[in-house]
Amino acid sequence: MPVFTATFSAVAVSAAQDVFEIVAHASSRVRVRKIFIGQYSDAGDAAAEMPSVQVIRGYTVSGSGGSTVTPANLQPWSRAAVSVVEANNTTVANTGTAEVLISETFNVQAGWLWAPGQMDPRRGASYEDEYIYLEAGSRLVVRITAPADAVTMNGTLVFEEIGKQPTS
Repeated sequence: MPVFTATFSAVAVSAAQDVFEIVAHASSRVRVRKIFIGQYSDAGDAAAEMPSVQVIRGYTVSGSGGSTVTPANLQPWSRAAVSVVEANNTTVANTGTAEVLISETFNVQAGWLWAPGQMDPRRGASYEDEYIYLEAGSRLVVRITAPADAVTMNGTLVFEEIGKQPTS
């Protein structure tokens, strides 16, 4: 399966927003493999803050105020992504039955990484069973609360399009 990345960089973030929104194409399910969020403008101790981050599945209407991202295929000889990705929607998605899958905070100086497929040296195994899946046509957002002051952020969403669910 091809693996795609969708990124944003050098975005001044001063309001709560959906830093990523991905909608699985009607012809494909999606497996989310990793999410990275970080900033590089607040480095001092006085700038330490702990915004909230949530990963939410189930909204039916897109947010707005951001931009469409063209996912890059890590295997460039393969096909383009058919899923739609947006970044930095300042009007967040809010229609539908929201299902909060992850609710965390992160130190804005350290950033946030969600990567369940990574090897855990304590267990000697990965957590691949904790990947997030989207059914064909469904939506997932990665939402952060407003930082205390504007920060310049980067982010990466890593995902696969894995085909339709088999019929029984």
